[in-house]
Amino acid sequence: MTAHSSSTASVLALVADDMAGVDAVVARRLDSGVPLVGEVSRYIISAGGKRLRPALLLLVCGALGFRGEQRFNLAAVVEFIHTATLLHDDVVDESTLRRGRATANESFGNPASVLVGDFLYSRAFQMMLDAQNVRVMEILADATNVIAEGEVMQLMNMHDASLDEAAYLRVIRSKTAKLFEASARLGAVLAGSPPALEQACSDYGQALGTAFQVIDDVLDYDGDAAEMGKNLGDDLREGKATLPLIAAMQRGTAQQRDLIRAAIESGGAGELERIVAIVRETGALDVTRQAASAEAERAMQAARLLPPGPCTEGLLQLAAQLLQRRN
Repeated sequence: MTAHSSSTASVLALVADDMAGVDAVVARRLDSGVPLVGEVSRYIISAGGKRLRPALLLLVCGALGFRGEQRFNLAAVVEFIHTATLLHDDVVDESTLRRGRATANESFGNPASVLVGDFLYSRAFQMMLDAQNVRVMEILADATNVIAEGEVMQLMNMHDASLDEAAYLRVIRSKTAKLFEASARLGAVLAGSPPALEQACSDYGQALGTAFQVIDDVLDYDGDAAEMGKNLGDDLREGKATLPLIAAMQRGTAQQRDLIRAAIESGGAGELERIVAIVRETGALDVTRQAASAEAERAMQAARLLPPGPCTEGLLQLAAQLLQRRN
C-alpha cells in the first residue's frame, strides 16, 4: 500500500461506521425481482474503488454536525448515480478493464450494462423522494442532467485535436466534478447550512472532483497499469485530447505536434510509446500536475470555511493527498 492510499484510508476511516449504514441501504435498494439487475449492479459496486462521492457527503455531514438517517439514503443515491454513469461510460468508451477486472459490459454485454444503468438512475430518483426535500431533488436532478451533457460534450470532442484547456475543463467540470460538487452540497443542505457555507461545500466538491480527474488524466501517461486497474493509453485509443496531450502539443516541436494530432484524430495507439515520451519530454505532465495543484488548493481554501474538527481536517487531507495519487 502506498503512503497516499494509506493516508486516504485514514480519512475514509472517519466515516467507516456511516459507510456501513450506506452499504445496508445499497443492499436493500438493489433488491429487484429481475435477477440480472442485482447481479450486474452488485458486480460493479463490489469492484472496490474508494467510494469518494458518498464519503464526501458523509464527511461534510460530519463536519457540519448532521447525524440524521437521511445521510445514508442520499449517500447511497450518489453511489447509484455514479455507478450508472460508469456502466454507461464503459459501453460508450468500449472499455474492457476497470479497477483491475473486466468491465460489466465485457462480462454481461452492452445491452445489460445500459439497461441496468437505467435501473440505477431510476432507483436513485425513487430514493430521492424519501428525503421529502425539494432542494435535494433540485440538486440531484441538476447534477444528473449536467453529467449527461458532459458525456455528450466529450463524445462531440472525440478525435478533435484542436481542443483547448478551457474546453477540456468544461467537460471535466460537467462529467466528473459535478457529482463531487452535488455530494458536498447535499451534506450542507441536510445540515441546514446558510447559503455561504453551502456554497463553500459546493466549491470544495467541484475543485476536488476537477483535481481528481486531472490527476487521472496524468496517470494515463505516467501510471502503472497494475496500480491503476485500467489499460494505460486508453484515452489516446478513444481519441480523447486530455490536458497532458494539449500541453504537449503547445510545448512540443511542429513534428511532435503533428504526431500527437494524428494519433488523436485516428484514435490509434500504435505510436503510444513515442507519444508518452513526448508528453514527458515537453514537461506536459508537470503543467497538468500544476493545474491539479491549483484545483486542490482551491478545494482547501473552501474547506477552511467549515467548522474545525476531524471531518474538516479529513476534507483538507483528501485535497492535499490527491497530488500524491498513483491509482
